[in-house]
Amino acid sequence: MQHRIVGKPLDRVDGRLKVTGEAAYTADVQIDNLVYGVIFTSAIAKGKVLQIDTSAAAAPGVVDIITYEQTPSLVKIPFFSPQQPQPTEKDDNIYYDGQHLGIVVAQTLEQAQTAASLVKIIYEEAPPTVTMAQAEIFEPESIFFGIMPGKITRGDVESGKAHADILMEQVYTTPMEHHNPLEPSATIAMWEGDNLTLYETTQGISSTQRGICAVLNIPPENVRVISKYLGGGFGCKALLKSHTILAAIAARKVKRPVKVVVTRSQMYTSCGYRSQTQQHLTLGATRDGKLTVITHIGTSLTSPFDDFVEPVGAATTMMYACPNLEVKYRLARINAGTPTFMRAPGEAPGMFALESAMDELAYTLNLDPIELRLRNHADIDPHTGLTWSSKSLKQCYQQGAEIFGWSKRNPVPRSMRDDHFLIGWGMASATFPSHAGPASVKVEIFATGEVRVQSGTQDIGTGTYTVMTQVAAEALGLPSQSVQFELGDSNHPKAPIAGNSITVASVSPAVHKAASAARVKMIQMAIADSNSPLYESQLENITVELGQIFLKQDPTKRDSYTDILRRHGLESLEVTEESSPNPDSKQYSKHSFGAIFVEVAVDELLGEIKIRRCVGVYSAGRILNFKTARSQVIGGITWGIGMALMEKTVMDANQGRIVNANLSDYLIPVHADIPNIEVQFVEEHDPYVNTLGTKSLGELPIVGVAAAISNAVYHATGKRIRDLPITSDKLL
Repeated sequence: MQHRIVGKPLDRVDGRLKVTGEAAYTADVQIDNLVYGVIFTSAIAKGKVLQIDTSAAAAPGVVDIITYEQTPSLVKIPFFSPQQPQPTEKDDNIYYDGQHLGIVVAQTLEQAQTAASLVKIIYEEAPPTVTMAQAEIFEPESIFFGIMPGKITRGDVESGKAHADILMEQVYTTPMEHHNPLEPSATIAMWEGDNLTLYETTQGISSTQRGICAVLNIPPENVRVISKYLGGGFGCKALLKSHTILAAIAARKVKRPVKVVVTRSQMYTSCGYRSQTQQHLTLGATRDGKLTVITHIGTSLTSPFDDFVEPVGAATTMMYACPNLEVKYRLARINAGTPTFMRAPGEAPGMFALESAMDELAYTLNLDPIELRLRNHADIDPHTGLTWSSKSLKQCYQQGAEIFGWSKRNPVPRSMRDDHFLIGWGMASATFPSHAGPASVKVEIFATGEVRVQSGTQDIGTGTYTVMTQVAAEALGLPSQSVQFELGDSNHPKAPIAGNSITVASVSPAVHKAASAARVKMIQMAIADSNSPLYESQLENITVELGQIFLKQDPTKRDSYTDILRRHGLESLEVTEESSPNPDSKQYSKHSFGAIFVEVAVDELLGEIKIRRCVGVYSAGRILNFKTARSQVIGGITWGIGMALMEKTVMDANQGRIVNANLSDYLIPVHADIPNIEVQFVEEHDPYVNTLGTKSLGELPIVGVAAAISNAVYHATGKRIRDLPITSDKLL
């Protein structure tokens, strides 16, 4: 079939619902007999709870007050753990400021808030460990829940250093950062007998279902998780969190539905963050620019009770053709909650360091930054030795440079001016791995002409509703308006978490498979039906368009989905299919790539930095919808601008308390900060990643942006800033 719908810039099918306010996000869901839960937290970063006095909080309207001492013992499960020392473990230790200690349930939100403020907690306080310098550093044997080793090597690092004409060593640092989605985390927990329904802000309905079942020791068939719309997650809504568990416990205890909405300030202590990193990078190269050695040692922060590593060296292992390499991770425990995934975990901070270092090396060697990257282009995955499933990074460099006008760049720092502004041009590479998981999809074709497609996936704002509608409609030969794609319900066929940019690569092949199977089943029914004009025709001679099945050679011989079902006395036809990653794809290294080009203007007197232009060119396999894909790229680049120039979570060095836990003091870009962003995609056909040839995109565009801006700032000013964010005080 020709591609008539897939790839087109179809408007979001849920767009009208969102802009009119009809889309019901978790906290908007209307439930009868609802009560409100407000979580109360620790006010110190380290110590013990001596007493929780709730007497003053027992005010009119308060239904119950549940402390950690009154909750049942819970099981802490690996990977999908709540990532907090659970108050439900009856642990009176305080590990960080903002730790959940209990929940107040009241008839109204205001009553619950007031009562929570009246809970008096008496502590035995101890001095917290707050900074990396104070912490004890250790090297974990494995990272990312055991998926990756704590140390990765190839070749002989010492030999690589000995053969280097240029040996460059630098330290790059990135701060603690928080996700700040527009929609705060929220739960509505409702019990009907032994059955629990959770309306939940989650990036993984199935993983939330598994997690709550393990924690509360209830069977999966007794738990339903619903998340129809998500106002941003970016990783902080990927794993089961304590507020969800407390809401479920409270709802069961008070025998009424309980709504918990995490406050904006609690979002900074309840949902994880991107850890601060300190990255020691060594690059060795010959005088003609060939890398002889790379070492990348990353130190990041974690909590006193979990080992969560920011995998800053993940891209370093595969980005450039270098025979000798060492990537090593270190952890520092401080009195803070556990970090978590944040858009492009590992790659975003790690490529800031690597791509900044490559720019420094290019200046040292007097080479154009693109030329240095081309001389070290990895034609195969240098670490695994595998062939790329597809790689168009050279085309990204070429197209990006042409669009940006890179050839007009004067490479000398401080050489380009516009009145009192110093102008700088910088670029960097981007990469992110392409993964997929098994997913199931159900397709129902109704005699009314409508089609319903269901999968237990999530739309976290990326456009999943839309692209899956396109895939199903094209496979069925229907207009997109005839297809309704439903997601966000754990009662639907299972699909993986919306993280690691795997949703499209996992779910779209399953949608295509199920819709194609339904189409074939319909055609077979027509072929076997003596009352059909297509009776005894050959399957391969038949095509479908606009719900009409007809002979390719004689379009007058046609039937329709609706007529076939009605003749058979059926209201609908149902097909469920599962798609799993192709085992043969393991023979290939699967990554998406890109190149980002940035122009900055730096006020010579004030040190103020303005981003004037951005050009991003990406190779991410087959693009299912150019409009939603472009939107993802613009969002990622915007976040990268914030990462480079603004974002930093500040902790009081004495108290271990986050002092900018709000949207007034935690700076993120606004419209006035963002210039025109030009986005292009390199057309790429990848037959190995999955049946539709799609690759990861959602996290790719934040990668490299901070480095490109840093490189542009150096070109403008001659000052190399290796500590994010790049602020005026660091330039003056």
